[in-house]
Amino acid sequence: MLKNIRRLTQALFLLLFLWLFLSTESRGANELGYPVKVFLEADPLLYLTTVLSTRQFYTPFLLALLVLLATVLLGRVFCGWICPLGTLHNLAGCLKKEKAPEKPGHLYFGKYLLLIFLLVSSAFALQLAGLADPLSLLIRSLSLAVYPLIHHAVVTVFDTVYTWDLPVLTRFSEFLYSLLKKGFLSFQQPSFQQAVLIGLLFFGILALNLREKRFWCRYICPLGALLGLCSRYALLNRSVSEVCNGCGGCARVCPGGAAPDLKEKWRKSECLLCMNCDDLCPRNAVSFGFTRKGSGAALDLGKRRVIGAVAAGMVAVPLLRTSPLKKAGAADPRLIRPPGSLDEAEFLKKCIKCGQCMKVCTTNGLQPTLLEAGLDGIWSPMLVPRIGYCEYRCTLCGQVCPTGAIRNLSLEEKATVRIGTAMIDKGRCLPFAHATPCIVCQEVCPTPEKAIWLEAVPVKNRAGQLLTLRQPHVDLELCVGCGICEAKCPILGRPAITVTSIGESRSRDNQLLLS
Repeated sequence: MLKNIRRLTQALFLLLFLWLFLSTESRGANELGYPVKVFLEADPLLYLTTVLSTRQFYTPFLLALLVLLATVLLGRVFCGWICPLGTLHNLAGCLKKEKAPEKPGHLYFGKYLLLIFLLVSSAFALQLAGLADPLSLLIRSLSLAVYPLIHHAVVTVFDTVYTWDLPVLTRFSEFLYSLLKKGFLSFQQPSFQQAVLIGLLFFGILALNLREKRFWCRYICPLGALLGLCSRYALLNRSVSEVCNGCGGCARVCPGGAAPDLKEKWRKSECLLCMNCDDLCPRNAVSFGFTRKGSGAALDLGKRRVIGAVAAGMVAVPLLRTSPLKKAGAADPRLIRPPGSLDEAEFLKKCIKCGQCMKVCTTNGLQPTLLEAGLDGIWSPMLVPRIGYCEYRCTLCGQVCPTGAIRNLSLEEKATVRIGTAMIDKGRCLPFAHATPCIVCQEVCPTPEKAIWLEAVPVKNRAGQLLTLRQPHVDLELCVGCGICEAKCPILGRPAITVTSIGESRSRDNQLLLS
């Protein structure tokens, strides 16, 4: 009975998560209904590491506090009943062939050492928790790899059916396709750099369930480790009566490897509150109830392991910060952050690399970085204008950011924010280099007073004919670096006008003009 209730609860929360994920999508208006960031706001690990790295509290924090309170009262109920990634692990674990019962692995301390590493590095202003946090990992993987893959597959199927030109089937497929466009498919095919890498990592993590069910939850998940530490003092405890005959059936169905067959020496911090042992026990020897009396074996990580994790967290900070890209004026000029982004150092302290800003970008211009921002900035967002520009009347990226790394700007505020500056390559520009008329960059410039202005210049072509061409120039005071000029430039390959981060409002150092 309890197992069925738990499965129903897991299914409902997974469906809620997926619905919010699909709702985190632009539908034509500059506003989102219910973004999936509500799950990230309920993540105590992300909140704690962000507070440590920035040394300041931020709102909202109520949901994360509720999860911690529920853990202190009930135990790891979030892991066993709510976590959407945990539910996917359960589903993937169903593919594992049942074999003779194995003893649970003794590497469960790995996730606690990873947690210590992340907390220590956060205390020294290095935010890495988003790379390993289960909710951030899930949203990033779905946004940048899985959803684009499914989108492409669905569109390909409908395109193929359409080419068959079977009247009844075509009409039905077009009707079904229109329904999917309204609630499932995005306006255009999303595509992202690093999609293959991120997708392989995600499917690899799910494939670990074929080795051992809920492998991630048992040995890697840092959020599970944090909740496990809090659950050691939970009021809801497990007890085993004297009628237990030690059949070991409870150990075979325990998804967390909590060793319930050890009775009072079970690993309380590993229990996912699945209640499988209670349902399965043929003698009804297992029961759960509220009691002040603690139970479970002590959590022994070993002093050397703990010291090693602390040292690794401390060493990682200077190791990653010694990159020459961290020097003032030496940052990769291609590193164009979304409008509203904090100063780079503060941005990296808050960005959890969840990928939501990239998912909602209406032009697909926001892409995950690889090494452009250093190792500590991997998979954070950057604008790649040749792929897509920053829409002048769009502030969706700030609306979905759960930690405030990207501020939620009003349209009036965004109009005054510069994320970079456009530069013209006269050797590739048609009016300059080839005596060919072209005013595309000036025509698409979205600023009220055009940041690109045209100068009428008399030139001669090869035949000696005198032509009057309008050659473009960039007004450095008006250009906001949106990148639409680069995106629309008709020159193939490297465009004749490119945007770099120089002149961005958020940095005092990365400026071309002296104020």
